[in-house]
Amino acid sequence: MFPLNLPNALTAGRILLVPVLVVALLEETPNGSTVAAIVFAVAAFTDGLDGYLARTRESVTTLGKVMDPIADKLLIAASLIALVSLDRVAAWVAMVIIAREFAVSGLRIAAGAQGLVISASPFGKAKTVTQIAAVLALIAVDDPGTAWVQALVYVTVVVTVVSGVDYFLGVRRRIEEARTRMAGESATGPAGRPG
Repeated sequence: MFPLNLPNALTAGRILLVPVLVVALLEETPNGSTVAAIVFAVAAFTDGLDGYLARTRESVTTLGKVMDPIADKLLIAASLIALVSLDRVAAWVAMVIIAREFAVSGLRIAAGAQGLVISASPFGKAKTVTQIAAVLALIAVDDPGTAWVQALVYVTVVVTVVSGVDYFLGVRRRIEEARTRMAGESATGPAGRPG
């Protein structure tokens, strides 16, 4: 049975907000962009809140560790795809950001298979902040071609790529360290003597 504590419930709620956001963006509803911006802001807020509650209440679960990044990626990817269809953001921008998210997910799975946990780096946290800010601006601002919005989008692309490279190098370094450690342990043998 899956533990449905408050942080996990917030994560599940974030996933459920994704289709609401897409409908608000794509359907011709009154004040659709405003509704979409509010929904996105609430979903983004729960992203930070669920992690904070899980840590402070010591209620980190395996389900939460798996579902939280999935919820984040769904929120960003669905928003970007909808914004591309509305011609509010270039398709290549969405492709770069979404591809980075899939690549890092693959690396995270590969690292997990090696028994490694790679914690979020400052680049990863900056990536999250800039992506949320850029998507929110693209949803809420009437003219997404405004200079400051476009500057924010390009900064987001750069930070996203840099954080992906940083994550890849971190995984590679940790895997090499683990191999070196295992090679050293097998050379000394179980009793600490050369084998």
